[in-house]
Amino acid sequence: MIKPVYFLSDAHLGSRAIEHGRTQERRLVNFLDSIKNKASAVYLLGDMFDFWYEFRTVVPKGYTRFLGKVSELTDRGVEVHYFTGNHDIWCNDYFTTECGMIMHHAPIAIELFGKEFYLAHGDGLGDPNRNFKLLRSMFHSHTLQRLFAALHPRWSMEMGLNWAKHSRQKRINGKEPDYMGETNEPLVRYTKEYLKVHPGINFFIYGHRHIELDLMLSSTARILILGDWITHFSYAVFDGVNLFLENYIEGETKL
Repeated sequence: MIKPVYFLSDAHLGSRAIEHGRTQERRLVNFLDSIKNKASAVYLLGDMFDFWYEFRTVVPKGYTRFLGKVSELTDRGVEVHYFTGNHDIWCNDYFTTECGMIMHHAPIAIELFGKEFYLAHGDGLGDPNRNFKLLRSMFHSHTLQRLFAALHPRWSMEMGLNWAKHSRQKRINGKEPDYMGETNEPLVRYTKEYLKVHPGINFFIYGHRHIELDLMLSSTARILILGDWITHFSYAVFDGVNLFLENYIEGETKL
């Protein structure tokens, strides 16, 4: 019997711009608990935390319910894959050694039940914004990361959490822009170009944009953008044949 594979992203746990943070984490934990006996794998496609930075001997406070539930899944033999996003770039080995997760710091192409998947958080893919590209290159700079690590966590964590808060508050109602159409949506443009060189990919799945998108690009290729776990509480599930984009409602019993 095939056990389904699940995909979700963008919970931004710990965000100071989200008023319902504890309820949000509880709902995410309840979802993971609901699939622990039926999932073969779970792919967390980035920005599960609003800010995460690992020092050599220190990790951020909190998130015990989420990390405990993930650890329970991996202890049961469920593969949990974690993709770093633009809010949690600075992951080292904590999630692997303590929680049993498999880490990915770049997009991957993978075969699942005979279908080809391309999985990524999505930041920096097809986005022409120069300011964002500059900021992203700074965040990925090993030199700047070492300088940041030299700060005491009391100040550096405060700085990071406040930066993430203000970044969200700059958006209208704290939300990402709506879907901009096939010709203007960076992830769709990027995917179409990638598909020209890699026509065998069946499913492209991304996070990052905080919108729900399910779009056929050809007779065999489809793109999904997963939404988020702030307002949509959305996820994708692949049962070995079909791929669905769903919204989690507590108390439901679904695939």
